[in-house]
Amino acid sequence: MKYNFDEIIDRTGTASYKWDQSEKLFGRADVLPLWVADMDFKPPQEVVEAINRRAQQGIYGYTIRTDSYYEAVKGWLSRRHGWSIENDWVTSSPGVVPALSLIVQAFTEPGDKVILQSPVYYPFYDVIKMNGREVVDNALREENGRFVIDFELLEKQAAEGAKLLLLCTPHNPGGRVWTREELTRVGEICVRHGLLVVADEIHHDLVYRGHKHVPFASISDAFAQISFTCIATSKTFNLAGLQAASVIIPNERLRRKYNQALKTLSLHMESYFGLTAVESSYTYGEEWLEQLIDYLQGNLDYLLSFMHERLPQVRVMKPEGTYLVWMDCRAISEDPKVLKQLMFEKAGVAFSEGSVFGKQGVGYLRVNIACPRSILAEALERFADAVNA
Repeated sequence: MKYNFDEIIDRTGTASYKWDQSEKLFGRADVLPLWVADMDFKPPQEVVEAINRRAQQGIYGYTIRTDSYYEAVKGWLSRRHGWSIENDWVTSSPGVVPALSLIVQAFTEPGDKVILQSPVYYPFYDVIKMNGREVVDNALREENGRFVIDFELLEKQAAEGAKLLLLCTPHNPGGRVWTREELTRVGEICVRHGLLVVADEIHHDLVYRGHKHVPFASISDAFAQISFTCIATSKTFNLAGLQAASVIIPNERLRRKYNQALKTLSLHMESYFGLTAVESSYTYGEEWLEQLIDYLQGNLDYLLSFMHERLPQVRVMKPEGTYLVWMDCRAISEDPKVLKQLMFEKAGVAFSEGSVFGKQGVGYLRVNIACPRSILAEALERFADAVNA
C-alpha cells in the first residue's frame, strides 16, 4: 500500500479534542480514546501540502468559493456517487451539525415536530430540543442483525403534521447504508405529506465493498425539491477542525431562505483553510480513500474475529459503512454507569456509551475503528481483560 495507516502519530499535546481530555472526561490520562468520530490518520499528503501553501501566503483574509472549488465538489459527487449537481445548488456551513440546527430554526416554528430515527447521532436530539421543537422518534427496528426503517410508523408520523425529517445516511451509529429502495420509500412518504428531508450524508464516502451510497436527492427531482444534503470532507479525510461543510439545496426557494438564515447569523463567510482542504481532497484524494476503506475493512474484520473469540456474549452489528461499530453489550450490563466504570476505570479505554444515542442505545457501546490496528488491538485487549477479570 502507498499509504501507511499503521503509523502511530502522537496527538497528545496538540489540543486534540479526542486525545487531550482523557483525564478530565474519564478520570485517567492513559485511557485509549476510541470514541469521538475523528481518525488517527494523516490526510493525503497533497492536502497537507495544499494547506501549507495556503498558510505560506501569510495574509489570512476573507475568502470566497472559486470556480475550481465548485468543479472539485461537482466532480467528486459525479464520480463517486453518480450525482450531477449545479453550482447554484451549493452553499455552505461551518459544519454539518450547525447546518442541521440552522435548517431546524429556519424551516420550523417552536413546538413543531421533527422526526429522527433512533438510535442516532446524539446532536440530532440537541438541534431539535435546544431549538424548542418536539422530537418525534421513528425508531429503527433490528432485523437479521441490522437496522431497518419502520415505514408504517413514518407514514403515520408524517401524516400527523411533522415538518422535517433528519435522515442519517449512512447511519450513525448502526452503519447501515440505506438502499435505493429504502430511500425511495422514505422519499415517497415525505413527498406525499409535504415533509422536508435533511439528509446528513457526512459518511457518504466511507462505504465498504459490496455496498453503495445513494444520495437521497439524486433519486428523483421530486426528492431533490424537498431536500437539503449536508456533506463534508471532515469524516472522509479527517479534516473536522477546518470547519467547512457543503449544503446542497436544489430548490431555489429553500436555498434562498437557508442562505438568508446563514447570513442572519453571519455564518456566510468561508473558512480560509477549509475551502483549500475541500478542493484538494476532492481533487487528489481518491487513491488515499480507496486504500483507507481497505484498511478499515481489515480493522473491522479484526474486531469481529476478536469479539467472536474473546467476548462472544457481545453482539456486534456489522456496519456497511462508516468507521463506527455498534456493539450490544447488554449481556455484560444494561446499566450505563456499569459500562462506563468498566471502560474508563477498569479497562482504560473510551468507547462511546450508547444511551446518548437514545433510549434504544442503553447497554450498547460504539467503537471508532479509524486508528492504527495496533491501537485497536490494545484497546480490545484491555476491554476483554476487564470484562473477563
